[in-house]
Amino acid sequence: MTRWPVPEPEIPAGTHPALAAVARAAVGAFRDACARYSRGELAEEVRTGADGTATTRLDLAVDTAVAEAVDAQRVNLISEEIGVIDNGSTVTLVVDPVDGTANAVAEVPLSSFAGVVAIDGRAVESLTTWLDTGRSWHARAGEPSPWRTSGRRELDGAAVSLLRPHARNEAAWLRVSRRAARVRILSSSCLEAALVAQGSTDAFADAGSDTHRIMDIAAAMVLVPAAGGAVVDAFGRPVEIDPDLTRRWSGVVAATPELAEQLAATIRG
Repeated sequence: MTRWPVPEPEIPAGTHPALAAVARAAVGAFRDACARYSRGELAEEVRTGADGTATTRLDLAVDTAVAEAVDAQRVNLISEEIGVIDNGSTVTLVVDPVDGTANAVAEVPLSSFAGVVAIDGRAVESLTTWLDTGRSWHARAGEPSPWRTSGRRELDGAAVSLLRPHARNEAAWLRVSRRAARVRILSSSCLEAALVAQGSTDAFADAGSDTHRIMDIAAAMVLVPAAGGAVVDAFGRPVEIDPDLTRRWSGVVAATPELAEQLAATIRG
């Protein structure tokens, strides 16, 4: 079977050294695992992660490399598979080593690494890397960003990415999809949030299924506001850095605060 090459990540100069080191470690482990294992082996569930969901062989390989890099940098970690590593630092990295694992193991080229630098619990810097291309989106809280959202304020006629519907949120999912002009399901929350930041789509949301963990939307919390957009929970709960991996959100990532509120209100019904 032919495998596409996994390029080096395009990490901007000035990225926090711990975040850059962890991103490079994640991409390297992703590349090595994809070269070494078959699709079936990559997708094999080998354990239960710290967030209570199944961990694939690919997840474990990349998360292990991330943990080793974190220890070498002597910072803390919050990650969905390994959980919390406390190295006594004021700096914590909140990391989704492979966002879109189902895509990655099937060789659908829509998966990403995403990481956030949090200082004393406040997200201050983010990096999202598209694993199959190396393209990266970097931002710092409160600083100008090269990315700009579409600026759209109305849900009617918008282009919206959504998580797939479940029985528990089918009605909310349909309410959103009937108002939007275009709906996409890409299955990589961090990558979809980056596309909102760069203006390629107007919004991305979990339509009320409470699927998002903090590592799914932490990078968006820095990247999207820096580009003019907004990140909220559909039900008004504060989205905050928390080592409690049982917490869930229905994240709404939108081009403007106005669109975020319309989308959240539509989800609530």
